[in-house]
Amino acid sequence: MNINYQRIWRTVLCIPAGKVASYGQIADLAGLPGRARLVGKALGYAPADMQLPWYRVLRSDRSLAFAAGSDSARQQRQLLLAEGVLIQRNRVDKKHLWQPELAELLFTLQY
Repeated sequence: MNINYQRIWRTVLCIPAGKVASYGQIADLAGLPGRARLVGKALGYAPADMQLPWYRVLRSDRSLAFAAGSDSARQQRQLLLAEGVLIQRNRVDKKHLWQPELAELLFTLQY
């Protein structure tokens, strides 16, 4: 399996319930700066049994990752709402942004 995908998956698995991150943030935290599109590709290739919380990854403007009204957008919205994430006009409220602390970066994200 692609080592970069594994780094991305491990990073996405660290996003706590009720929090969200952007594709670019995940790329940066995975040690792949500037590779936001690779994050999207990696999420699409994640094994189903991994139970990756893909729905916690958003566009840089905090909007849902899929076209408004699409089945994928509805599913992402439902999963986020179930975790208590506030969404207005297809955007997540800033208070739900994942801001990992230094200890989390050092001890949880191991690369």
